[in-house]
Amino acid sequence: MTLRIVSSEHVELHTQAFGDPTHPPVLLVMGMMASMLWWPQGLCEALARSGRYVIRYDQRDTGLSTNCPPGEPNYGMLDLAEDVFLIADAYGFDALHLVGMSMGGMVVQRAALAHPERVLSLCLVGTSPLGLDGLPPMDAAYAEHCETGESVNWSDPDAALDYVSRDVAAVASTRHPHDAAAAREFVRGDIARARNFASATNHFVLVDGDDTQFRHVRELKMPVLAIHGSSDPIFPIGHAEALVAAVNGAKLLRVEGGGHDLHPADWAAITEAIVAHTG
Repeated sequence: MTLRIVSSEHVELHTQAFGDPTHPPVLLVMGMMASMLWWPQGLCEALARSGRYVIRYDQRDTGLSTNCPPGEPNYGMLDLAEDVFLIADAYGFDALHLVGMSMGGMVVQRAALAHPERVLSLCLVGTSPLGLDGLPPMDAAYAEHCETGESVNWSDPDAALDYVSRDVAAVASTRHPHDAAAAREFVRGDIARARNFASATNHFVLVDGDDTQFRHVRELKMPVLAIHGSSDPIFPIGHAEALVAAVNGAKLLRVEGGGHDLHPADWAAITEAIVAHTG
C-alpha cells in the first residue's frame, strides 16, 4: 500500500494505492459523506491481487482531504469530477478505469462525460444514471430514516455515530447477516479519522454550478458496467436496469439481496466482474 497526498492550488486529496503501478489503473470513488475507507481494504487488495492497480481517496470534506465549514462548500459536483483527473495526473495516467459508488457513481459519470478520452471504462455501483426520468423512488422506510438526519448534531461524534450506524443497518444486505458491532466500530474510526466529520454534510447541498459540461448518460461511449444490489433501498434496482437500457452495450451484475453496501460475502463476485470489465 502507498499513501500519497495529491494537491493543487485549491484542494488537497489523500489517496492510497494498492498493487503494481504497471497494471491497469482503477480509481475508486466513494459516495456521499463517505471517506475512502468505505472501499473496504480487503476488496481493494483482492482487486490488486487480480492484476489491477487500485487507487482510493478521500473526496473533499471527507477523511483527511480538504474540508470546508459545514454548510459552506466552495465546490460543486463538477469540481469533484475534475478531482478524478487531478489524481490521474499525479499518478501519471493519461486515462484510467473509473469505479464509482452511490454519489461517487454520479461523480464518475460527470467525469466520463466531460473527458471521455481519459476514461477507459466506467463501473457504476449502487448509483443512479444521470439525465433519465421515471426512475423508481427511494424506499419509503429509508426515506423516513433520512428525515431524522436533519435533526442530528453532526458536530457531536456520538450523535453522528448513532445516526450513521443506523444508516448502515438500514442499507445492509438482506441476504447476508449484518454485523452491527463491527459496523459501529468502523464508523467510530471513520469519524475519529476525519478532519471535521460535520463538513461531510456539505455533500447534501452540492450543485453542478457551470453546467456547460453536463450532458446525458446516453452519450457514454466507453464500456459501462452496473453493479447493483437487488434490495438497494436508496436507488432501487430499476435505476441500474434503466442505465443498462439507455447505454449501448452496458452490462449489469445483479447482486441478489445486496443493499446499498459492499458486503464481504459479495466481494468475490464484485472483484471478478470489475476485473473482467477492466481487462
